[in-house]
Amino acid sequence: MTTTLETMRAFAQRAKAASRVLAVATTAQKNRALELLARELRAHVADLVEANAKDLADAKAAGKNAAFLDRLLLDPARVEAMAKAVESIVALEDPVGEVTESWRRPNGLEVRKVRLPLGVVLMIYESRPNVTSDAAALCLKSGNVALLRGGSESFRSNQAIARALSAALLGAGLPEDAALLVPDTSRESMLALLSLDGLVDLAIPRGGEGLIRFVAENARVPVVKHYQGVCHVYLHADADLAMAERIVVNAKASRPGVCNAMECLLVDEAVAAQALPRVARALVDEGVELRGCAKTVALLTAAKVPVTPAGEGDFGKEFLELICAVKVVPGLDGALQHIARYGSEHTEAIVTASRDAARRFTREVCASAVVVNASTRFNDGGELGLGAEVGISTSRLHAFGPMGLKELTAQKFVVEGDGQVR
Repeated sequence: MTTTLETMRAFAQRAKAASRVLAVATTAQKNRALELLARELRAHVADLVEANAKDLADAKAAGKNAAFLDRLLLDPARVEAMAKAVESIVALEDPVGEVTESWRRPNGLEVRKVRLPLGVVLMIYESRPNVTSDAAALCLKSGNVALLRGGSESFRSNQAIARALSAALLGAGLPEDAALLVPDTSRESMLALLSLDGLVDLAIPRGGEGLIRFVAENARVPVVKHYQGVCHVYLHADADLAMAERIVVNAKASRPGVCNAMECLLVDEAVAAQALPRVARALVDEGVELRGCAKTVALLTAAKVPVTPAGEGDFGKEFLELICAVKVVPGLDGALQHIARYGSEHTEAIVTASRDAARRFTREVCASAVVVNASTRFNDGGELGLGAEVGISTSRLHAFGPMGLKELTAQKFVVEGDGQVR
């Protein structure tokens, strides 16, 4: 009887063989496959939505919360957004073969650094079916084979997207195995894939902290991690309050179930009496539950804005729903100390009219994106001009922040001489 490990090894071997073909594919071939993928997604939108409806029904029956269901949902507008994300990658420069540096040694050797694909990229993700097309498209353009291991909750949706992928690859004359959906969503299959050093070149987990820690602790292949998105917005003493209100509401309420949503609002004590009731009321009007420190509770109770006392566990927590921790801090130093203690190095934002405060914040905060006078929601590959992304890395090796095309490549040294010996 064939074991799970043997089955997954054979699957990964197919991916590895395809990676050698894809690594030398022309930009025109890869772009053609992406154009066909966008066309296939649009042509089969009804099939995608129908498959997704079955996944959604199962998730609702299992009692999944609203944020989970939102991440899982595919409707015609989201399928169109998926198709546009694929098309945006066509317009991006192909990173494969890019010379990033070059120099001449005193002995006449010509040295240059050149981008090349990583090889086989294992994507492990939960609930979000759009990751299937986003990751496959980015891997394809960067010359990598995508091994797509989605969760059981979105398996029907992922299968429908995978059919569009296969048709696009074949239509462009590329191996059908250049993007493979893993047909087994069991934990055993995940463990088997994570053990395949030499066949899998990089694993990228996307999902809850439990999944990511499980992958990191069990992998024998390199892993890019993204544990949590505990994102803060700090309202500095010099913040424009109208701007602050817009930014805070967008950061928390536009899509609370995503990793770049604000989870904690920090308010400078110098302006808390004026700023906090206004901004808090705007959040409550959007259905946000506020959990505040003692000063926050006192100010908002006096202003008749609903608030409950925060527990220590509420600071540093990724809620992923319409709940927000709030703390009044003693100036910029207090904000920096709070972020250093509770932040997850994902996204941190300051609202201020002070250039000095902005400079200090961007210099001292360690996060994959540090934002001045804008929403945390802009820490996204598409919004930052990278095209779609395979995830936002909170590791500092080898990528930090949204992982676009260039983050899916390595660099090799090419050395040319005319007979030199050492």
